[in-house]
Amino acid sequence: MSTIVFITPCWKKPRRLLERLARVLLAWLFGVLVLPALAGVELEQLRVERQDAELLLHAHLKLELGPALEEALAKGVPVHFVAEAELMRDRWYWYDRKLAQVSRYYRLAYQPLTRQWRLQVSSDPIYAAGAGSSIAQTFDSLQAALEVVRRQSGWKLAEVADLDPEARQHVLYRFRLDMTQLPRPFQIGAANQPDWNLSLSRQLRIVTEARP
Repeated sequence: MSTIVFITPCWKKPRRLLERLARVLLAWLFGVLVLPALAGVELEQLRVERQDAELLLHAHLKLELGPALEEALAKGVPVHFVAEAELMRDRWYWYDRKLAQVSRYYRLAYQPLTRQWRLQVSSDPIYAAGAGSSIAQTFDSLQAALEVVRRQSGWKLAEVADLDPEARQHVLYRFRLDMTQLPRPFQIGAANQPDWNLSLSRQLRIVTEARP
């Protein structure tokens, strides 16, 4: 006499395993979402507009500092950024001709006594010996100070009369971390570190309007 035995599998363990995997996946996804942005600089927007008789420049950066740069700031090392735009006229027979230029210099420093961030902005280079005619602002957080650097709006690049509707013209925009303003030991140590490699260059073609 043969006996047939039916075995019903128990799904408790696989179900628990799936639940654990789901929890691990959710934890991983949550960790990815809260990770800080990677260090670097990108250009999110670059445009020019004509307002009255002036040609104005607008730029919006995606700027994030890396751990090495933030650590240097926390130790009292000021950081300098430079943004500049040049209005150029194309010349096929020689180098392009520069028609106008506008620059902004930023000096960012942390003040441990007040626990505030101080940002100086000037149209001329800012040196350690003096800030010249710079405008200084204080902020309670690093991100608030960086937001001023990120949004560069309404810079007067040139007079509209400087544009030649018969010529091809473009704007050359550049932004960089000024390594020459860092203390010498930092210049040497930061040369090959990605956290300190903050620079970009973009070109924007200007569409001119023909004169009536």
